Amino acid sequence: MPAPRITMRKIKDVLRLKLDAQLSHQQIAAALGISKGVVTKYVGLAAAAGLDWPQARDTDETALERRLLVAPERPRDHIQPDYGRLHQELRRKGMTLMLLWEEHRADHAGEQTYGYTQFCENYRRFAKQLKRSMRQVHRAGEKLFIDYAGPTIGLTDGTRAHVFVAALGASSYTYVCATPRETMTDWLESTARALSFFGGVPQLIVPDNPRALISDANRYEPRSNDTVLDFARHYGTSILPARPYHPQDKAKAESAVQIVERWIMARLRHQQFASVHEVNAAIAPLLTRLNDKPFQKLPGTRSSTFAAIDAPALQALPLQRYEMAHFKTVKTHIDYHVEVERHRYSVPHALVGQVLEARVTVAMVELLHRGQRVASHARSSRFGGFTTVAAHMPAAHRAHMEWTPQRLIHWGAGIGPATAEAVTRLMAENKHPEHGYRSCLGLLSLAKRYGKVRIEAACMLALQLGACQYRHVNAILKNNRDQSTPAPAGDWVSPAHAHLRGPGYYQ
Repeated sequence: MPAPRITMRKIKDVLRLKLDAQLSHQQIAAALGISKGVVTKYVGLAAAAGLDWPQARDTDETALERRLLVAPERPRDHIQPDYGRLHQELRRKGMTLMLLWEEHRADHAGEQTYGYTQFCENYRRFAKQLKRSMRQVHRAGEKLFIDYAGPTIGLTDGTRAHVFVAALGASSYTYVCATPRETMTDWLESTARALSFFGGVPQLIVPDNPRALISDANRYEPRSNDTVLDFARHYGTSILPARPYHPQDKAKAESAVQIVERWIMARLRHQQFASVHEVNAAIAPLLTRLNDKPFQKLPGTRSSTFAAIDAPALQALPLQRYEMAHFKTVKTHIDYHVEVERHRYSVPHALVGQVLEARVTVAMVELLHRGQRVASHARSSRFGGFTTVAAHMPAAHRAHMEWTPQRLIHWGAGIGPATAEAVTRLMAENKHPEHGYRSCLGLLSLAKRYGKVRIEAACMLALQLGACQYRHVNAILKNNRDQSTPAPAGDWVSPAHAHLRGPGYYQ
């Protein structure tokens, strides 16, 4: 625990006992309850200031403190640097105080300038006078801070518009827009609009650990969800959430939000808006005024500083804007298709049985295997349908893995001729036999539940009715309709099905 600060009254007592009473340092320390080192310090300061006891006695405490404790000011004929400009120059990549000091001395050769140590000390004293958000030195093009303002803007339909704020670290150049909510889509689409507004991409994007973006708000290693990582990958940047309970990580965002609340939202408080679009239209001119407003303690404006420092350091935008995507883990079935939202999409047949990752956008479905894209399809809303690329199939429908149409038919024949015929028709009804694999496997799996005798009888009845799909056979078994006498085998084939491929087609 640090020692308490000694008062000027006690310092005066030290000088009285030493200079007037001529006591030893040890005696003075014991009498006043202070250390011997403190006595030595103030006696030495009095000697350096040329003070004797009569002078010290007649000097008030303020004047005595000035003579003992305040260092004499340096002559004011030194060339004073523009510390505000230095503070902004430090944000450039690779810039150091040493380089700025050398340039200052070169610009004022032959004049009296500060030494490097005093130059740095003067700059640090200036920086301490700035706001916390301005005090931090952010490198040009390094960080974009994003957050939502706490207050919202009411709409005439009773809902509220939420205000998104983004500010670049070096220049404080700010972007503002309103959104209907604060979902992940709102966060990412607003960030994409901000990047378009800035005309470039920073190295890092720093959000305030919002639940919509962060799948695991861990204090030390917060993890973004798959869509957020995909967004960052598209723009060639990284998402680095601020640490919980570390306000220094997000001082720039907090300051930008506070300024937006004062300079934009407060000016809109008396207006009425019917939609978020109207709010954004009202924000636009106020945002321009905010970015063109001069800094209080630094030279220039947000706009001028952005143009000089941040803009040249930003990475280029990608050619296309990010399209929202969500991810789903899928497994390739034996028909080399995966199911996404009740539609089936093909992948290379060599991936049968493999676990893939589906990246789903409004228009596309991409299938990824270990991070590599193996298939891409236009998204379909047809439930139960197939989207198949011919290149994904085995050549001439030859056997892949252990499944072939002939094997399924042979398996069905092991149950009975009616079952074999039903399997044959299931595959014949599809453009590609493989599309009927799942239905065939479902049909054959009924034998485990109901036994071979019953499924054979059910298939006979289904063939007589001309409806031999899995759901029809399953309904017959559930309703025990197979218990009646099955129709003769000759009734299976009707003229309507004369064009269907028979078992010999798959030999």
